Amino acid sequence: MDFKKEIAGKISQLVDMEQEKIMELIEIPPQSNMGDYAFPCFQFAKVLRKAPNMIAADLAGKLAQDNVIGKVEAAGGYLNFFVNRAEFMKEILTEVNEKGRDFGASKEGDGKTVLVEFSSPNIAKPFHIGHLVNTLTGSALEKIYRHLGYHTERLNHIGDYGTQFGKQIAAYKHWGNEEALEKDPITELLRVYVMFHEEAEKHPELEDEARQLFKKLEDGDPEMLALWQKFRDLSIVEFKKLYKEFNIEFDSYNGESFYTDKMGEVVQMLRDKNLLVESNGAQIVDLEKFNMPPCLILKSDGATIYATRDLAAGLYRHRTYNFDKCLYVVGNTQALHFKQIFTVLKLMGFDWADNMAHIGTSLVKFADRKMATRSGDMIYAKTVLNEAAEKTLEIVESKNSGLADKADVAKKVGMGAVAYTILKNNRDRDIIFSWEDILSFEGDSGPYVQYTCVRGKSVMRKAGDFPSTADYSKLTTDEEFNLVKLLDGFKAALKEAADRYEPFVITRHVTEIAKAYNKFYNSHPIMNAEPEVKAARLHLTKAVCNVIETGLSIIGIEVPENM
Repeated sequence: MDFKKEIAGKISQLVDMEQEKIMELIEIPPQSNMGDYAFPCFQFAKVLRKAPNMIAADLAGKLAQDNVIGKVEAAGGYLNFFVNRAEFMKEILTEVNEKGRDFGASKEGDGKTVLVEFSSPNIAKPFHIGHLVNTLTGSALEKIYRHLGYHTERLNHIGDYGTQFGKQIAAYKHWGNEEALEKDPITELLRVYVMFHEEAEKHPELEDEARQLFKKLEDGDPEMLALWQKFRDLSIVEFKKLYKEFNIEFDSYNGESFYTDKMGEVVQMLRDKNLLVESNGAQIVDLEKFNMPPCLILKSDGATIYATRDLAAGLYRHRTYNFDKCLYVVGNTQALHFKQIFTVLKLMGFDWADNMAHIGTSLVKFADRKMATRSGDMIYAKTVLNEAAEKTLEIVESKNSGLADKADVAKKVGMGAVAYTILKNNRDRDIIFSWEDILSFEGDSGPYVQYTCVRGKSVMRKAGDFPSTADYSKLTTDEEFNLVKLLDGFKAALKEAADRYEPFVITRHVTEIAKAYNKFYNSHPIMNAEPEVKAARLHLTKAVCNVIETGLSIIGIEVPENM
């Protein structure tokens, strides 16, 4: 039963307003003593020629207590509803424990397709912390939409094209080691790429060689294509190792190279619509009337750039998937680029560009180091995750030295701590990495939420035979009711996260559930309670673990069995 919907239905029978509109107007009061739901009556004042407080009082007198409503109060111009607690607890806890990890799933997205482009690392280059932010943000958004019933497509727009690959091939041909490439491809490819730039300062002719090799690659030279394909394949194998750690999969690895034979059509379309303008020998689309700089389509030498490829990708994706939404999860620094792409598509006559959105991600800052230096040093995702696991292992050993599988637990907790930190705030705030805060077992942290779930599982294990049924009317305390309200609120949190493109809504909600459970746990006995109360509280604990695990899995966090 949807209590909000039921209350809206009762109100609609008394006023001249559709139930759907009433649903939109119903609010959650800021304080629990003001009710569980509140309906403002101000909009009826002119029609009924009564003060809002009088209208609220009249309506309150016509609404009786039943299995939905426990009490109705008129307060100012509001109708404040207190739900029937016993029925509410029974309905929500039964639903959570019956649906398990499917709790909160809906049919909202039936028949609709959402594309989510995320991660998009460059082949032959290490996966840096910025890529990890994009990866976790995009994966969480995709899982949120999938949970809401949408058909989703996970797209990894690999950076696998451009003049840098001429340099990469030249570097490998000069200094590459086949054995090292097979053993650790990214490290070996980065080593020779750095060496190329060092040597090119002393031998500028290397740059000419690289351009010639890239031209051969573009022209389909078998040797160049074979090397490029090998670099690409080995890179994706390495990327997949990290994706597997966070249970992330992709439906497509079509990168920039996939669209090289599709750009000609886009350029011709732009010409046919008289959108291309010559500027210093280059071909651009003038966007001055949109208060944007021009979008470069062809360089002065006739070469295409990534904007051309993104236009081709947009056209291909709409033809292939007929999407309802196409989301690009890329750093905030690319905001202008995507505004240009969407605007050019609209100028081409494609109104479906209105359904495309750039989901900007935050910058990462470390409390004890710089993200990058002028020499190009970058903080890699693998380094951060390994450091998280090492530091977590030290904490685990100090707290529970006898724990089995300590290394595995430390890895899950460390990775969870990093994922939580990345997704705990809205996307326009910088992500601050401080190990003291990230690995804290108190407050707003991944380990705190994971530990709460582990605690709940431990309680259920200690109970032995889990009771098959429970009388939820035995849950009578405010702490229990507030906890169940938060469980029910998970459904609204999913919807809000999707509407705002903000995974942090889920992160914050499961954290509030964890805090509420710990408050309940520290205030009320479970194992030593009366048998019927104990059974109800065990079922409540099971529901809490179900929802926390569901929420954490959406944001890429796994819960260990013990901590």
